[in-house]
Amino acid sequence: MISKYYWNCWLAAIFVLFHFSTGFYLPGLAPVTYCSSKDDSAKNSKCKTHIPIFVNRLDSMESILPYDYSSFDFCQAEDVRYPVENLGQVVFGERIQSSPYNLSFNDGVKCINVCQKTYKKGDKESIRKLNFIKKQVKKNYQQHWIIDNMPVTWCYDVDESDKKYCAPGFPVGCYVTEKGVGKDACVTSELFKSKDTYYVFNHVDLVIGYHEVKANELGTSITGSGYRLVSAKLTPKSVQHKGKGPSACENPKAMAIPSTLDDVLTINYTYSVTFIERSDVRWSSRWDYILDSMPHTNIQWFSIMNSLVIVLFLSGMVAMIMLRTLHKDIARYNQMDNSEDAQEEFGWKLVHGDVFRPPRKGMLLSVFLGNGIQIFFMTLITLLFACLGFLSPANRGALMTCVLVLYVCLGTPAGYVSARIYKSLGGERWKSNVLLTALLCPGVIFGIFFFLNMILWIESSSAAIPFGTLVALLALWFGISVPLAFVGAYFGFKKRPIEQPVRTNQIPRQIPDQSIYTKALPGIVMGGVLPFGCIFVQLFFILNSIWSHQMYYMFGFIFLVFVILVLTCSEATVLLCYFHLCAENYHWWWRAFLTSGFTAVYLFIYSIHYFVYKLEISGVASTMLYFGYTLILVFLFFLLTGSIGFFSCFWFVRKIYSVVKRTKEINDLHGGYI
Repeated sequence: MISKYYWNCWLAAIFVLFHFSTGFYLPGLAPVTYCSSKDDSAKNSKCKTHIPIFVNRLDSMESILPYDYSSFDFCQAEDVRYPVENLGQVVFGERIQSSPYNLSFNDGVKCINVCQKTYKKGDKESIRKLNFIKKQVKKNYQQHWIIDNMPVTWCYDVDESDKKYCAPGFPVGCYVTEKGVGKDACVTSELFKSKDTYYVFNHVDLVIGYHEVKANELGTSITGSGYRLVSAKLTPKSVQHKGKGPSACENPKAMAIPSTLDDVLTINYTYSVTFIERSDVRWSSRWDYILDSMPHTNIQWFSIMNSLVIVLFLSGMVAMIMLRTLHKDIARYNQMDNSEDAQEEFGWKLVHGDVFRPPRKGMLLSVFLGNGIQIFFMTLITLLFACLGFLSPANRGALMTCVLVLYVCLGTPAGYVSARIYKSLGGERWKSNVLLTALLCPGVIFGIFFFLNMILWIESSSAAIPFGTLVALLALWFGISVPLAFVGAYFGFKKRPIEQPVRTNQIPRQIPDQSIYTKALPGIVMGGVLPFGCIFVQLFFILNSIWSHQMYYMFGFIFLVFVILVLTCSEATVLLCYFHLCAENYHWWWRAFLTSGFTAVYLFIYSIHYFVYKLEISGVASTMLYFGYTLILVFLFFLLTGSIGFFSCFWFVRKIYSVVKRTKEINDLHGGYI
């Protein structure tokens, strides 16, 4: 019965995954072939001549509140179409819709007028729309266009080097302060010089690169020549148009919006398109020019090497303890023939009768461990899929969809591990254990998430998750994750408790006075330093991808860093656990979890540093959103690293005490058996 229900839950989860992943796209499997409308063979062919342009939400590095394209008073398509979005896109706040820009393949045009917007003094609605644009221009909001599932990039020079950086977005406009200082994109031209003035980028020059495909590669459905798009770049311009036609965009005067509207203001939105053949670029590598423009690859390798040095150092320390100190201690301990020899011993060998004494708050510890294992396998499987290319930037929302579905489907190992540990600690309230495992940690995350979503609703942001999606998330939680956790707990409680290698004494041993280095708090604080040192460089790029809207694509690097994190957390916790046992302190259960879990505290401190010195976020709502999402990340990281450290220490303690000879005389000396 349980097994049948278990498989039914998995099938339901797979169905939800496919339902929310409609339109899932793998690079190299779904290329779109275009033909020129001027080509006679295109009439009888299935290749496309029209190139649709889609627009996504607008965001800014100075605010965490994204907005729909329709929230701005820009040109709108007559028949707005919304492509199907998967669960990850909705959760991330992506809102893709069709645009009024019409392109035909290989049909270059110049200064095509899209629409005209007029703002009148005294018209409240006009003033409201104009003030909204000015407010977002001041915060440097960026537009994001999509052509052929590829971001339209704005490539510009970085510093004084010859290398160009291609950003997957372009600004709405720029602002010149009252002191005449140009902000953001206003530094790119001398035209932006009027004080306390807003400039809107109302014209774009599009340059689309294409690659000709050979006839034998097109298939039988397409006749004649076929072409595939390999790049889409634009240059935003601010133009005060004069007249109509191609010459209207040649006016050197910029489109300025004064801080106070004294008269009628008219803004024309136009575009020009140029097609160029790029025979040197294949369709399968068309993202390379975007990814290659992002620097820091050398820094990534430096980070990896730095982390490997730390791992080698810790591995050497652990090897020295295991092969030399422990080997000699165990050999001498097993050669003792009488109690007088035993009385001369000291350190970790004296606490063998108390080392497996159940800790306080064993219920909470087992719940944290179950959820930590769930997050560990979720992270591991997600990174494996990402390294295989299934979660590349071309698959919009695939990363978040994968994370959510895996988290839901891995409720079984969470319930199993929590129940097994809790039963081994002598716990009997199995109902409370399984309920807390299924509801406590996910409830904390969902509670924070719901509070942040309320802020987004109040601010009318596009990142606010619709009510229907919230219901879907709750259905995934209570309909799949919770039952799977019950299934795992059933099998966990059905198994016999973990048999410990030594028996526990009836009377607890008194712990001697501890030095400053072997006390709980200093050891926990020191334990998180080395794991954090292995990841902090990579952490910078991850935070950049989240808050600075940069693409993160080097999943091979992050997988290596994850492996290094696991090794570092394990070895640092084992080392400190050994030192504490040598000080005759057998309270290692919670200490092992908190030692590596304290890495999350350093993550939170670094996030504060990143917020203060790297970001320019302003406003109460954006600040609350930043620290709210950071708290979710820190909590998940705490459960992950804490569980890694605990199970490493658990294995270590069982290993060293399993080879200790347990003679009746020595156990009687320490108070007898239970």
